[in-house]
Amino acid sequence: MLKLAFLLIGPASFRGHWHGIAALGVGLMVLAALVVTDVVPAISAITYHALGLAFAVYGALALAAAAVARRGALACLAPAASMLAGLAVLLAPIESDLALGLFYAVLLLVDGVGRIVPAMVGRYVGWRIHVAVAVGEFVLALLLIAGWPIPRTHAVHFCVGVFIGGAGWLLLRLGVMLRTLEEEVAILMLPLFAGRGWYEHAPILVEDDAGARRQAEPILVRVWTPRGCANITDRLPILDRYIGAVDRDGSISTGHSSMEVAPDVYISHYPRQEMTRSSNHFLHALRGSKENDAPGLFQPSYAAEVAQWVEADREVRFHTYNARRLRAFWIGYRQDSTYNVVNRNCSTVIAGALDAALEGVLATDRPWQRLLALLVNPDMWLAGLMRLRADSATWTPGFLLDYAVPLARIVDRPDLSWHHRFTWFLARFRRPEETGAD
Repeated sequence: MLKLAFLLIGPASFRGHWHGIAALGVGLMVLAALVVTDVVPAISAITYHALGLAFAVYGALALAAAAVARRGALACLAPAASMLAGLAVLLAPIESDLALGLFYAVLLLVDGVGRIVPAMVGRYVGWRIHVAVAVGEFVLALLLIAGWPIPRTHAVHFCVGVFIGGAGWLLLRLGVMLRTLEEEVAILMLPLFAGRGWYEHAPILVEDDAGARRQAEPILVRVWTPRGCANITDRLPILDRYIGAVDRDGSISTGHSSMEVAPDVYISHYPRQEMTRSSNHFLHALRGSKENDAPGLFQPSYAAEVAQWVEADREVRFHTYNARRLRAFWIGYRQDSTYNVVNRNCSTVIAGALDAALEGVLATDRPWQRLLALLVNPDMWLAGLMRLRADSATWTPGFLLDYAVPLARIVDRPDLSWHHRFTWFLARFRRPEETGAD
């Protein structure tokens, strides 16, 4: 979520504050050390309960946003877990760390499985890092359960400290990198964003850039969800939204994504030859190695896609974006038509183009105030969750849809007050079919 917030605000707003970002990162790392060691019990207790309150409140808000917007089950599970973790911290005494330790151990195990399974199957660029992180989570979970060498009275403090320390390390690295980032280079080129290679075509603008503004022609992100475009008989919750749906004939539909900006931009990456969609070959096709690279093509228009297949069942509009950055990304990407179902598919290019177009869309001369506003925005939690899941697996039409919907609300309504936001939630709950970005 922090990376997404800095992307939307943009490097120009924070370049003069790089030392503040780095100092904040160091401060958080020091605080993490104090919490882990518990050398100052008062500081540990305040941090402990403050973080618990934050997780409970933000988890509840994100869960409300996912529920009233009718997002998928995966978008509701993580906010619910966050809310429960926060409530567990607030309601249970610090001394009762056995139950809390077991609770956090379960969360670590679940998150570790969510990382290691797609990494082992996909074998994409950087998959070993995700495996290492997952193994670390498994080890930490076992230590919490065993109560050794971390005493059970400090188990949860240790987890809280690790979380804070990780955020501090991210901020420290980001601050140092912003110090040397050239003005014409996109923030997406930083190593923090470039792990999967999805942003190698991020724009480098050598001339004056007009920046992001409300455009006459919106970005149209269209999604063919797996269960929306497949002739299915049995529902597979979560799987048929984010991975694939099984047709009546046994083939697997993974859906599709495209982007259009009239009159000259249409982004739709597709394999030149239809891939085998049988269940027997599906797992092998999920391998992201070079052996699964295939010739691809770029569809000419939405009308051509509809004529060949069906209409998209979901659409998300973005009115505020940087048109020049979007076109620069697309010019670079379309020089290579290679298709890979994990690392270079229809949804990875749309997510990359969207991020390129939205860099600096919330630029301001008060970046810290804007950053705080974003961090307490439940839509940021939903969008950040989708980025996290996609980074540990890949972008799919389902992930992209659940990323684009809250993101559109963030960038097109950045100054929405909490009073109006609450009114919007109520209106969405009462008339869900009449409101929303999609």
